[in-house]
Amino acid sequence: MPRTARASVGGICYHVINRGNGRSRVFHDERDYQAFVELLNLADERVPVRIVGGCLMPNHFHLVLWPREDGELSTFMQWLLTSHVRRHHSRYETSGHVWQGRFKAFPIQSDEHLLTVLRYVERNPLRAGLVERAEDWPWSSLIWRQAGGPVRLDEGPTELPQSWVQRVNAAESEEDLKALRRCVHRGTPFGSPTWITRIAHRLGLESTLHPRGRPKKMKKKEKK
Repeated sequence: MPRTARASVGGICYHVINRGNGRSRVFHDERDYQAFVELLNLADERVPVRIVGGCLMPNHFHLVLWPREDGELSTFMQWLLTSHVRRHHSRYETSGHVWQGRFKAFPIQSDEHLLTVLRYVERNPLRAGLVERAEDWPWSSLIWRQAGGPVRLDEGPTELPQSWVQRVNAAESEEDLKALRRCVHRGTPFGSPTWITRIAHRLGLESTLHPRGRPKKMKKKEKK
């Protein structure tokens, strides 16, 4: 498995994602969603990572985080997920894994690329057919931001356009979706080619830039 930016450096935004074990449902009702939201705020009090965006879905979540210091992202996520698993087992009287291993994270360039990721995250419920308008989903930063909701959001390093809600509701291009899904799958940084190369070298993520699998063997020259 390629290395991801869990030992993150400060000052860079990250897209963080985790799924239920075996892609099973984690959030069953409003109480489950609300409990995770409360833990997000408690985690932010312990480790003040700036929460730029996020979305809770039935079997997974997305967060866009902007740590100030090196290692904050890992500490924040470890406390959040450990605390959530403890609450989940207590409520449902279960044991074992709740999440599909450790979280995945990839760095995002703080420009238009960050807006592309935020749009992807906040459009999730609409893309999944759970709502008719993205702002109808109550467990997303799109509505938290509009209503001054329960999660303390940071404005982030890139200003949102005034027509942000309309932009989130508009369909993404297939090119954007393909690039973002590749990043989610491999932990590849998301940004311009020059920025990707530079940040991958800085964080030791060069392996995420190359195709998976063993290199093809060279064919032996035919004997004359």
